[in-house]
Amino acid sequence: MEETINAINNIIWSNALIILCLATGVYFSFTTGFLQIRYLKDMVKLLFGSTGSKAGVSSFQAFALALSGRIGTGNIAGVATAIAMGGPGAVFWMWLIAFLGSASAYVEATLGQIYKEVKDGQYRGGPAFYIEKGLGIKWYAIVFAIATILSTALFLPGVQSNSIALSSHNAFAIPVEYTGIGLVVLLGLIIIGGVKRIAKVAEVVVPFMAGGYILLALVIIAFHFTQIPDVFLLILKSAFNFEPAFAGVIGMAIAWGVKRGIYSNEAGQGTAPHAAAAAEVSHPAKQGLVQAFSVYVDTLFVCTATAFMILFTGQYNVQNPDGGYLVENIPGIEIGPAYTQQAIASHFPAFGAPAVAIALLFFAFTTILAYYYMAETNLSYLDKNGRQKWAVWGLRILIMAATYYGTVKTAAVAWTLGDIGVGLMAWLNLIAILLLRKPALRVLRDYRRQKQAGKDPEFHPQEHGIKGAAYWEQPVKNEPDSVR
Repeated sequence: MEETINAINNIIWSNALIILCLATGVYFSFTTGFLQIRYLKDMVKLLFGSTGSKAGVSSFQAFALALSGRIGTGNIAGVATAIAMGGPGAVFWMWLIAFLGSASAYVEATLGQIYKEVKDGQYRGGPAFYIEKGLGIKWYAIVFAIATILSTALFLPGVQSNSIALSSHNAFAIPVEYTGIGLVVLLGLIIIGGVKRIAKVAEVVVPFMAGGYILLALVIIAFHFTQIPDVFLLILKSAFNFEPAFAGVIGMAIAWGVKRGIYSNEAGQGTAPHAAAAAEVSHPAKQGLVQAFSVYVDTLFVCTATAFMILFTGQYNVQNPDGGYLVENIPGIEIGPAYTQQAIASHFPAFGAPAVAIALLFFAFTTILAYYYMAETNLSYLDKNGRQKWAVWGLRILIMAATYYGTVKTAAVAWTLGDIGVGLMAWLNLIAILLLRKPALRVLRDYRRQKQAGKDPEFHPQEHGIKGAAYWEQPVKNEPDSVR
């Protein structure tokens, strides 16, 4: 079974996908005029630029919901894995894919807003919606919806719950079965409340968990302040094959840096547009820019914090593709969250394992919540009339079962299944957003024009020849949350 899973993963994650991810990011960076830099001020300002409504959530809630999907075990275990397989140079490629991916994230999130609709009393949108409405290819949209449901409800939850269970067992000796039961109960209590409850949980938990983790990392970095130039130089030299110790893994550094970068920040993968579509905004570009900023928070802040803690303390091994180790600083330590636990424990011996276990609990659990929301959105797309209520309950049971199963299966299988899910969605979505580039770019030009004229941008698709954006042709005027 594992051989079959690995073979499928190798096909999906061939060099072709890595090239496609990088090329898409480069293309959208140039065609948007490097919005990653030009609109950074707008990104931050727009975070708090709207309130929720009966049908939608606020910009910040949508940002937190998308960030809860981006920030997960990939920020802790994923970074450690990238370093173990590709050396310190993998961190540079994670940075690069985040910078380029920010432009891709803008495009997919903006498309999610353009082609959203009101369904079940709330905004629904995402790749399946913009593939059908923007491209007019219904079978393609159905394939994406099915692939996303399988990925987010079956393949991906196990990666998150597996890391929670392993770190909790290492830190507190809690049996993985008990962790699984606790996760399932907590997950059930929240997802039954729907997107509003999920968004409210994310709004509170995400800033707290990310801020606390980065603060801890800054304390450790402060202990090694004088080593910062050396670590930067190590990362850069390793990324470009100028560091003799890691000369044999340059290809692995690129492959694992890109793979874990995409897994962590999800730019171009097609997950964030679901949350972006739920936001109540006056112009699609607003939420597109907000989601572009979330990539920075995920990779440039949280992933970098993990990488620096590991590299500063030297608590890592680097595997040789031909067998054995190029570097073995911590013999007998399994690849994954244990690297980060060791890094923290090197300064706080009694605090390392518990700190990472708690961080992973928050990071990974909120990601599972985001996965459920994405799966439910695609189920809603397939159920056009909203009559199959049993399907929603079936979905809830499936994701809870996958979450529990992930706590008791091996980490290798969990990560491989997760990679298959991420890769499959990325293939389908990247092709779609490249084909739908014109509406997203027109929307950015319209946003820029209205801002330059001193207006608060509003969107009217007819003025730009954009068809299929039925919501924006006659938008529903919703009461804000504050007056409900």
